[in-house]
Amino acid sequence: MDPMTTAPEDAPRWLSDEEQCVWRAYRHATTLLEDHLDRQLQRDAGMPHIYYGLLVQLSQAPRRRLRMTELAKDAKITRSRLSHAVARLEKNGWVVRQDCPSDKRGQFAHLTDEGFEVLKRTAPGHVDAVRQAMFDRLSPEQVAQLGEIMKVMAEGLQPTGPDADLPWLR
Repeated sequence: MDPMTTAPEDAPRWLSDEEQCVWRAYRHATTLLEDHLDRQLQRDAGMPHIYYGLLVQLSQAPRRRLRMTELAKDAKITRSRLSHAVARLEKNGWVVRQDCPSDKRGQFAHLTDEGFEVLKRTAPGHVDAVRQAMFDRLSPEQVAQLGEIMKVMAEGLQPTGPDADLPWLR
């Protein structure tokens, strides 16, 4: 008998050998990819990957600004982590905080012209690093499959409901 199928309902659903192998490969690859991108961005622009992502989000927003809560939500990070990141970006002159006129407690993060220029200079090298590390290694079919897989995973993990534990609310 297979202990996975005959275990009581409250017993853990352990990973099969194949699932364990896939999980470890996923963790290994994503850790290496994030490290690769962090090193490239530190070398080329003196910033970690998370900061680059914030600059990209701001560059694509109307008037290059977003409410801090929206920026945290889009980046899937806590407000505390975002506040720290924006403080570092402000220190570099790449972002400024602006008070929200309609909400005295709210603030906007605004990408400065200097920040936009840093992003424009850094983007080609970053895209090249992403392409070399990921897309150049996959066939077009694998890229499509990976996209479908990541979409399904993200949809299944996206918190919903009034009691959802959302990082940007912490």
